[in-house]
Amino acid sequence: MRERLIKWLEWLLAFLMAVLVVDVMWQVITRFILNSPSSFTDELARFLLIWLGLLGAALVSGHKMHLAIDLVSGRLIGTKSQNRLAIFIESVVAVATLAIMVYGGSILVYTIWSLGQTSTALQVPLSVVYSIIPLSGLLITYFAVEDILSRTRKTKVNGY
Repeated sequence: MRERLIKWLEWLLAFLMAVLVVDVMWQVITRFILNSPSSFTDELARFLLIWLGLLGAALVSGHKMHLAIDLVSGRLIGTKSQNRLAIFIESVVAVATLAIMVYGGSILVYTIWSLGQTSTALQVPLSVVYSIIPLSGLLITYFAVEDILSRTRKTKVNGY
């Protein structure tokens, strides 16, 4: 399932990036060639960047390429200690994303939804725009939990 989810994220991010490129090109054309700036392109570009950034973080997490400081793990001797540290780090990531992105993001989305806020130019409910926060938090949490389970299984099988 992980590989299908990663592939889906890659396609979605490629699509969003293509839409962003077309949007910015249209903004440049309407502003500098037609001398009549489009009213929605700036807002759409901003929302697409939010989605690209958060979904990109989830994709990077799925590829296990997220930012890591290996100062401690490089000094640990033995696979068992390195494995335990990796499990601890992934646990911290899972708890933090659940607390901050999923729980906190859900509260943000609910608050904005209950207030009925919409974007100025596109008139899109802002709760839809910000719903990417808990969604990407769930994806990052899923990848972290899967990594924990994978390392735990390897530890039991290999004995270290």
